[in-house]
Amino acid sequence: MQLPPTLTVKHLADLLRVSPIDVIKQLMRNGVMAAINQVIDFDLAATVTPAFGYRAKPEERAKTPVTDVLHAGVASDDDVGMNSRSPVVTILGHVDHGKTTLLDTIRDSRITEGEVGGITQHIGAYQVDYNGQKVTFLDTPGHEAFTAIRARGAQITDIAILVVAADDGVMPQTVEAIDHARAAELPIIVAINKIDLPDAQPDRVKGQLLEHSLVLEDFGGEIIGVPVSAKNRTGIDDLLESILVVAEISELKANPGSPASGVVIESQLDRNRGPVATLLVQSGTLKVGNSIVAGTAWGRIRAMENDLRRRIKQAGPSVPVEIQGFRSVPQAGDRFVVVPNPKTARALVQENVVKGEEEQNLSRALTLEGVMSRISAGDVKELNLIIKADAQGSVEAVRGSLQRLDSPSARVNILHASAGGVNESDVLLASASNAIILAFNVGTEPSAEPAAEREAVEIRTYDIIYQIIEDVEKALKGILEPAYKDVVQGTATVRAVFRAGRVGRAAGVIVNDGRFTRGIAARVIRNGNVVTESSVSSLRRFKDDVNEVTAGFECGIGIVGFEDFQEGDVIESHRRERSRA
Repeated sequence: MQLPPTLTVKHLADLLRVSPIDVIKQLMRNGVMAAINQVIDFDLAATVTPAFGYRAKPEERAKTPVTDVLHAGVASDDDVGMNSRSPVVTILGHVDHGKTTLLDTIRDSRITEGEVGGITQHIGAYQVDYNGQKVTFLDTPGHEAFTAIRARGAQITDIAILVVAADDGVMPQTVEAIDHARAAELPIIVAINKIDLPDAQPDRVKGQLLEHSLVLEDFGGEIIGVPVSAKNRTGIDDLLESILVVAEISELKANPGSPASGVVIESQLDRNRGPVATLLVQSGTLKVGNSIVAGTAWGRIRAMENDLRRRIKQAGPSVPVEIQGFRSVPQAGDRFVVVPNPKTARALVQENVVKGEEEQNLSRALTLEGVMSRISAGDVKELNLIIKADAQGSVEAVRGSLQRLDSPSARVNILHASAGGVNESDVLLASASNAIILAFNVGTEPSAEPAAEREAVEIRTYDIIYQIIEDVEKALKGILEPAYKDVVQGTATVRAVFRAGRVGRAAGVIVNDGRFTRGIAARVIRNGNVVTESSVSSLRRFKDDVNEVTAGFECGIGIVGFEDFQEGDVIESHRRERSRA
């Protein structure tokens, strides 16, 4: 029996002509719990088929015309017909350091002659003209959005502009932006903003950047640093000139004659116009009337507008456009490709529905044990890690210890390290870079838990530093034993603290999500740091002792060996379960 690389439990049961319940039971006998619609890979399916009298073989899939079309659209650039293209730039940095003002200043000061009324940003991207050369700017709200698109497999930016305020210096979000840009392997230009302020200290900023291995040209490095004042329009010409220099060094090219392909930047359902999407053309020339596919959405382009809200007939490489014609709303980060006709578009969408998302989810799931096996097989040469700890001293201790680890087969690559709890930005960076998050004495923010589940990112928690070092070293050497992970069962916020007789001081809480049961393991988190690890000693609803309290209800909670509650503390109930490689 031939089986595809991935399939659902129900699909396997249909092929075997048995009940899905029988397949689920057989999986359970092999130590795997799976639901009827869960996706499993070929290796797991092959362990089930012998019980039903079949022997599994990998499906021999001939390349279909649809697949030919997709590959032709995505990878059609070659040396023939290649021309230089405009650079695509994203501006990153700490909040209030002037990113938006800088974008607005560049936009308003570079209006092409005759374009009265200014350039509007309704499509989230725009082009400016400098000395006859165009530069495309993406108006992203921050490094999280930039990385969220990259997490879907799309690399849309050529150059990152890092904005640092001269009066404020390098801040936590500045460091995050640096790490996100580096993970994307982008050249960085530093714009030292607000040099017009009396307390501006550009040289101090340059020194701080040295601590993060950003060596500016003034200090003998290769990173271009440009002093600017977005408010006074100072240094804008120098910044644009620097962008063009870096673009020339990068030798950015594309083939305008190939079938158009690129990335969806934004999308929405407009009440009057229907599905509307902002696209960045990366290769080829997009034309009105083209049949187009983006993920599981398809259609025929009815109308196309540029960043000036002007109707256009076609758009070449590095040009952002807003189009109408999709039959459904595509997702931001989806790749789009032009196909010959609607019939091919529908077939390609169907193929994406059946295969694409399943394979993407499976390939993105990554655990430390999984990395170990891939290192042993020679598929991975680098172990990407993100470190979060309770204090900066702990961060440096963990980072230093891990960087000293060495293996003939793989090396440690620390993408980001900072103090504080695991947040959604960390999860997005891990997803985009196939990284694992190591959390030392810190908790996970409520928004990060579902994001980690959705993006299949592993967060490993530790309270002893040498255990981190041991686990990573074992993974590099291929001898790591199966690990267990903490699964949050419920979270609650402390609203009041009161005396509770023999229990001592207890916390009056509102259960935000999940549930709490008496005796379950629990941790108290304050300002992102774990205050204590213990278990729930008592649960009370009004005057009654209860065994369980679920989301939306208030209750009193007692923690074994802990009474120092404060309003605003977060209490997490959790259980341990074995991680699946």
